[in-house]
Amino acid sequence: MINSIYLAFQYIWYHKIRTLILVASITIIVFIPNGLEKLITESEVRMMDRAASTPLIVGEKGSSTDLVINSLYFQDEKLEPVSMAEVDELNNLGFGYCIPILTGFNARSYPIVGTTLDYLKFRDISLLEGKKMASLGDCILGYNVAEELNLETGDHIISSPESFFDFAGVYPLKMKITGILNPTNTPDDRAIFTDIKNTWIIMGIGHGHQDLADETDPTLVMGNKDGVVTATAKVFMYNEITDKNKGSFHFHGQQKDFPVSSMLFVPKDEKSLTILRGRFESDEIGTQAVVPQLVVRNLLNSIFRIKQIFDGVFIAVGFATLLIFILIMTLTIRLRKDEINTLEIIGSSRFKVAEILSMEVAIMFISSLAFAFILYLISGYYVNTFIEKFII
Repeated sequence: MINSIYLAFQYIWYHKIRTLILVASITIIVFIPNGLEKLITESEVRMMDRAASTPLIVGEKGSSTDLVINSLYFQDEKLEPVSMAEVDELNNLGFGYCIPILTGFNARSYPIVGTTLDYLKFRDISLLEGKKMASLGDCILGYNVAEELNLETGDHIISSPESFFDFAGVYPLKMKITGILNPTNTPDDRAIFTDIKNTWIIMGIGHGHQDLADETDPTLVMGNKDGVVTATAKVFMYNEITDKNKGSFHFHGQQKDFPVSSMLFVPKDEKSLTILRGRFESDEIGTQAVVPQLVVRNLLNSIFRIKQIFDGVFIAVGFATLLIFILIMTLTIRLRKDEINTLEIIGSSRFKVAEILSMEVAIMFISSLAFAFILYLISGYYVNTFIEKFII
């Protein structure tokens, strides 16, 4: 047996290119269906866990899938906003409380999530270092954001402009990093959290500028009548909130009219949730409420139907590969007719020759299975990337 393995190994090592092609083909055929099954199964578990932990999402009427994806995974889905007045309306019903979320802005390709400290409490996310956001201009980073950008508490991060041609005069906001969150293995790790008021400032609803009360420069002040100052476009707009200029920041309009992308509703109990859902279904409330678990389940069912088609294709391709492999081995044996005759002449039995040839096939199959298993293990580290790129 040992001698047969040695001769088989020497032969396949001598024919490296042919061996590599065969081993690679078998590895791919074995790995792809099993690896895809692993990725989709783990993706389902993680997506369903996050969806199940969120009782209800409320937003403007439209696509429930977009609403859930934006609210749970912070993907850049364009949603029609609701107003803070609708947040207050739900809070006043007494069934629970709302956590407002405002997305749509990024900093170095990471989503900025405007919300309240209730979000961190609801998700049970603790701080790895630093402290929670306490005033305008503060933000806290998800674990992966801090790691990948090499940022620490006390550093700053600047929001990215929506367009290089922003004629509205809205400046990117430079935010101070006050804390870094512990890893959660969820989309929260790749998000930047800040008070919702900061996202309103990024939108241009709020801003700060230099004090004009005692300013007489005609290039800055168009008029000053009864304490009401009319400024020119030359007035400098702050893009960083500091202790010195914090008092100059103000908002235009009433807060009840300010936009919110969506709301996470946290009910007091199951009965309160059921009653509230009934009011939404009867159109007593103008917005829509969706149960994330149901939406994500429907989304995953669509993915699984596609996977079943792929499985059928893989089986057909695998069968074709097996037939080609058998054909190659049959032709190889014919080409090695003189070699086999030589082995028989020097005393090898037909059983021994068959054993050597079988060892060659076994070594290639075992190598293929080993490589497929290694790829299977490695694929587990890319679940989050798989979800982001191929599922949502």
